[in-house]
Amino acid sequence: MKNRNPHQHEAEENEFDRNIENRHRFRVTKTLHKCSQTNSQIACSTSRCDCIKSVRAMTTELTFLMASAVLGLVHIIAASHLISWQRGYRWTAGNREDEVPPLRGAANRVDQATTNFLETFPIFAAVVLVAHVTNRHGSLTLIGAHLYFWGRVGYLLSAVAGLGVLRSVLFWNTAVTGILLFVVAVLIR
Repeated sequence: MKNRNPHQHEAEENEFDRNIENRHRFRVTKTLHKCSQTNSQIACSTSRCDCIKSVRAMTTELTFLMASAVLGLVHIIAASHLISWQRGYRWTAGNREDEVPPLRGAANRVDQATTNFLETFPIFAAVVLVAHVTNRHGSLTLIGAHLYFWGRVGYLLSAVAGLGVLRSVLFWNTAVTGILLFVVAVLIR
């Protein structure tokens, strides 16, 4: 028997279905390797494998989760600058113990929109991650991701513009409907 390198893998050809982001199915020939270090099987599309366990494509739902996280940063940065312009950068950099008048105008509206975003985003993140882990992807989750993200964008823009009723009735409800579609998708299947 020949001496084998401990990192060598025994290869076995196997075909399997892989669901890609655009929801089309195609057949891919992969090689299954048994890793001598972890004693687990891993899929590799090349003849040489460096013990990479798996790489999953980012789904549309996860892309919208990431876009929503970026939108959250936009909320925080916009609110911070609007508040600083109203109260001054010395107040922002200080210990903030002095009495200050309440925020007014766009600074107040964007600050409230930021608070509202921070209340709904953890729920959205949770339902997206549950759907991803349980592999519950479909039209409901796809529509839900779009509704949440675009509802939150509309909410922020209408807050800046001072459209209170439209902001709450249309955009907040749109975002919440997006979250509810994820809940339905996870529970119904």
